[in-house]
Order: sequence, then C-alpha cells, then structure tokens
Amino acid sequence: MNVTLPPDYKPSPKEEFMNPMMLEYFRQKLLDWKSDLLKESHETLEHLQEGGILEPDIADRASIETDRALELRTRDRARKLIAKIDEALERINDGSYGYCEDTHEPISIPRLEARPIATLTIDAQERHERMEKTHRDD
Repeated sequence: MNVTLPPDYKPSPKEEFMNPMMLEYFRQKLLDWKSDLLKESHETLEHLQEGGILEPDIADRASIETDRALELRTRDRARKLIAKIDEALERINDGSYGYCEDTHEPISIPRLEARPIATLTIDAQERHERMEKTHRDD
C-alpha cells in the first residue's frame, strides 16, 4: 500500500469500509502502538540491567523485588500484545482486517479505534465471553 494520509484523517462510517485510506490509518495506528511498546520494553530492560539490589534494608529489597516482578509481568503482557499487533498487521496485508472472525461482518470503526487488534464484533465478543464463562463454571 502506498497511501498518504492527510494529517487530520479519521475513518468514517460514511466511507467505504476498509478502503485503502482506512487500512493505512489502522496500519499506522498499530505500528505506532507497537513502536511505543518496544520502546517501553527496551527502557525496562535497561532499568533491570542497571545493577543488583544493594539495599541493606530487607524491606527496601523486598519492595524493589516486588517492583521488578511487576515490571516483568507488564513486559510479558506487552510481549503478548505485540504478537496480537503483528497478527492484526498480517490481517491488513491479507485483506481480512476489520472483519469479525466468527460472523465475517465488519467490526465497528469505534471498536477498532478503541481496540485496533479486535477480531470480533461486540456481539460476537459478548457471545464468546458468555460461552467461556459457561464452560469455565463446569
């Protein structure tokens, strides 16, 4: 795709769904999000490599260890999110981005704006969550 977006472009329900401009808009949104996550991940790694725990006070050491564990969990969530972003970028490339995996209906633009990695319409997501809850309770 070789589409140049105007700086003030926002997808609209009035235009053709997933036209080249809309696809490029979401592609840029996903790439920017991925870039931010990778930058944060790099900063976390630098912070964790700054050195060992030299605090003589056991409570301070425990607090630092808790903070590090939280940072690592956050990075793990970011890693999983980056994988989902890559999957969304692949769907843009293969032409399936923006369409529900279950119903093949268009996913609403507001939903994609809020969650550009969405693979289900809101209705399909709710059905999926109800089914998951039902099976989890067994």
